[in-house]
Amino acid sequence: MRTIQNVAKVNSEEHFADPPFLVLASLAEGPKHGHAMLNDIDIMCGRRLGPGTLYGAIGRLERQGLIEPLPVDDRRQPYRLTRAGHAAFAARLGVMQRIVAIGAARLAPL
Repeated sequence: MRTIQNVAKVNSEEHFADPPFLVLASLAEGPKHGHAMLNDIDIMCGRRLGPGTLYGAIGRLERQGLIEPLPVDDRRQPYRLTRAGHAAFAARLGVMQRIVAIGAARLAPL
């Protein structure tokens, strides 16, 4: 039986799960290869993406022109944000900041 306490407990244990956004957030710090992104994302939000999830997100972002590959470095393929990727990430952060501010204000009375 799902009680309000159980729902609150389950929801508080969930992690943010938007792989393309997490890749953009990781690359906002500077160019990285896949393994470095996996580690950075794990540190950022406590979620370890699988390789298929990571490289699927990288492929989508690359096709959208939001990230681009750099020359291979010792068998590792680094990526970086493009100008469009930087702008898209900044715009998405702005929306998220508004959501957080409104959500926090709505919770305050409780």
